[in-house]
Formats: sequence, C-alpha cells, structure tokens
Amino acid sequence: MMKDKALEELFLAARPTFDDGDAFIQKLEKRLDAVEYLKQHEEACIRRYRYAMLATFVLGLVLGGGAIAMMLNAPADQPLFTFGAESGLLLLLGQYSRFAAVILCSGLVCLTIVSIVNIIVDLLNMRDVNKTYFVK
Repeated sequence: MMKDKALEELFLAARPTFDDGDAFIQKLEKRLDAVEYLKQHEEACIRRYRYAMLATFVLGLVLGGGAIAMMLNAPADQPLFTFGAESGLLLLLGQYSRFAAVILCSGLVCLTIVSIVNIIVDLLNMRDVNKTYFVK
C-alpha cells in the first residue's frame, strides 16, 4: 500500500515536457509496440503450457493404462523381475517386485498430478495478471 502511494506521488510530481510532438509520438508508439510484443509473447507461453499440460495428461493416461495392463497380464505367483540373487536386498526386491512396481507407478502418477495442478495454477495466475495489466 505504501509503495502504491509512493508511486502515485512520484507520477503526480513528474511534469513531462512535450517539446517535439513527433518525437514524443514515436517514442510512445515504440513503447506501445514493445508492450504488444510482450503481450503476444506471454500469450504464446500460455498456449505452450496448455499444450504441454495436454500432452502430459495424454501420456499419463497411456502409460498408466500400459502399466495396469502389464501388471494384470503377468502371472500373479511369479515376480515381475528377478535379479538371480540368493540372499539380501535384491532377493527381497525380487520377491516383492509387484509391490515395488505399484509403489513406483503410484509415485510417478502422484508426481504427474501435482505437476499438472501446478501448471494449471500458474496458467490461472498468468491469466489474472494479464487481465489486471492489460485491461486498465
């Protein structure tokens, strides 16, 4: 709030001079073109984020369906993978490979969902910022 007041006072205190009308208009048009370029660039970024979000969603559906199909088609009494170990951690991992695969797939799905939600929130924030800057 204090910064807004300070900026307002700064703008009220400034008394620009308009000596040469053509130079002022050219500078103003140049600045407006720069603002328009930034606006177009930001809209392009938002479009890219939307396409990336859509591609991530489709890829998640395809990979999730593939993982579920793979796990359903594998025999239930055999592990998904073995290391040929007789004892130790690798034997334990081989015996519980189905649980390990489910935990890994669940973690990846959770990470994907969190990433998509984060992108959506960023897009909504960018849209709200665009409205406040370019509508006024």
